Amino acid sequence: MARVRLSVAERREELLRAAVEQIEARGVAAVRIADVASALGVSNALVLYHFSSKEKLVAAAFAHAAEADLAHLRRLLGRRSSAVRRLRAAVRWYAPTGQAKGWRLWIEGWAASLRDPELRRVAASLDKEWKTALTRVIAEGAETGEFRCADPAAAAWRLTAFLDGLAVQTTAYAGSLSRSAMLRWADAALTRELGLPDAGSGTEEPEEPPHDDPPASPGT
Repeated sequence: MARVRLSVAERREELLRAAVEQIEARGVAAVRIADVASALGVSNALVLYHFSSKEKLVAAAFAHAAEADLAHLRRLLGRRSSAVRRLRAAVRWYAPTGQAKGWRLWIEGWAASLRDPELRRVAASLDKEWKTALTRVIAEGAETGEFRCADPAAAAWRLTAFLDGLAVQTTAYAGSLSRSAMLRWADAALTRELGLPDAGSGTEEPEEPPHDDPPASPGT
């Protein structure tokens, strides 16, 4: 049966989805152009036509996976509710929930970016977007008097650093921490950063169900 002819945009989307799947299955270091081509039944030349090297394909795939999570974060933080509720929903969603597929992709990307300038540039840009989005809502809540936070940008950095580290630990050592404990710790970290009463930590229901899939990027 002849393959359906796709537009350039559709073909790139197809290649990026396949690349993400192959990276998740094989890891950044092991994945090859041939693996992506084979998964789709196309030639290596077709993949290289759209992405001139493995490095460019990997960087584009990483950005493709992370952009969907950034869009989801923007939706959470853009809702019409208190800054605290929006932040708690975002932190609980961002925290690793035991479904480590997305976090494995981020950890692979962080490791590979040490030797791949293109991937490092993409990862740093995406990470900055995560922190900027959180900073904006923390600043909003501080300005309206919901809580006190003298340095919203620093608070966003500390929160994402804590959650990133938690993700590395729970992904590398599966089963080392229960999901309920992880969420309590995430809530407690937010409570400390915003100077909220300890009694409120973990008691307010998030706007987004905490069992949502983990991000494929934070802050990756």
